[in-house]
Order: sequence, then C-alpha cells, then structure tokens
Amino acid sequence: MPPFLLPFKNDAVETMAQFENIYLIGLMGAGKTTVGRQLARVLKYPFYDSDKVIEEHTGVDIPTIFEFEGEQGFRQREQKTIKDLTELPGIVLATGGGAVLLEENRRSLMTNGFVVYLQCSIDKILQRTRRDTQRPLLQTKDRKQKMQRLFLERNPLYLECADFTIDTGRLANKIVVKKILEAYQKSHTGK
Repeated sequence: MPPFLLPFKNDAVETMAQFENIYLIGLMGAGKTTVGRQLARVLKYPFYDSDKVIEEHTGVDIPTIFEFEGEQGFRQREQKTIKDLTELPGIVLATGGGAVLLEENRRSLMTNGFVVYLQCSIDKILQRTRRDTQRPLLQTKDRKQKMQRLFLERNPLYLECADFTIDTGRLANKIVVKKILEAYQKSHTGK
C-alpha cells in the first residue's frame, strides 16, 4: 500500500470501491488528469478524461472540433460524453474545464458521484499551460485576462457542484490525492 494511504484502515481502499464515482472539475491546468490518474490507480478504478474520450470518438483533436464546430458544437459533444461516462459505475473522471457550463452536466456530475473541485491560482495555471498549444480557449494574446474571465464565470459553478474543494497549486499531487481520498471516505462513513 502506498505510504500516503497509511492513515486509512488496511481495507479502506477496498471499502471505498463500493462507493460512487469521483469526478474532478476545475479550470484547465488545475491538475485534473494528473490527479485523476493517481486516484484511479489507488482505487483500482478505470480513469477517463472527457476530452480524450471525445477525441477518441471523433478521431480528431479538440482544437479541430473547435475550428469546425465552434465551442457550441464541442459543448454538445461534451454533454453527451459526460452523460454516458457518469452512467458507468466505479470510475474516476477528469472533466474539461468548461464542462460545468451546461446545467445538464452539473446535474449528471452532482447526482452520480463525488465531485472534487481542483482549485489553482491563475498564475500557477498560466505557468503550467505556458507551452500548451492544444487549448483553444487559451489561443489569445492576453492569456491572463482570458483565464481571469474564465475563473469569474466558472468558479461559482464549480463551487455549486463540489462536494470537496482543494488547492492543487500549493500541494504535492500525492498530498492532494490523500486529502481527496480522506474526504471521499468521510463522505461515506462519517468518520
């Protein structure tokens, strides 16, 4: 058992497997995919990244979808993907940063799993995404202003959905995973 799980009883991970899905929300660059993979490994759950699932189903990358269908076309694809994924049992799902914009997505996430909002400062996100050319919404001259606007628009929606919120900009990933697992366990056992 990994050392960061020592506070749990030996059977805690196995016990958690009977619980619901874990869904990660937050701005792009907050660490949803990285943290999600680690959570899934510990829980022995399948891991899904909604953006990657969309790319696999369409055969093209997200920027191409934005180019030909616009953001609205992408959001429609995202909504169907999230609906399908949230119907699966025992998964960890990293959602796209804008997934919370549609009420249907928020409802699917909140009614079918444990929702974790990965918060991160805009400066840290900009540092993490500075070389990323695959995020259509960041293909702008003033990336900081764009991120600030996205944060103001989306933060209330993230908070509305979240069962648990954690700052991923200040903590090591293994600590983030440990704290999420503790909150997840507590939400189901009350301990």
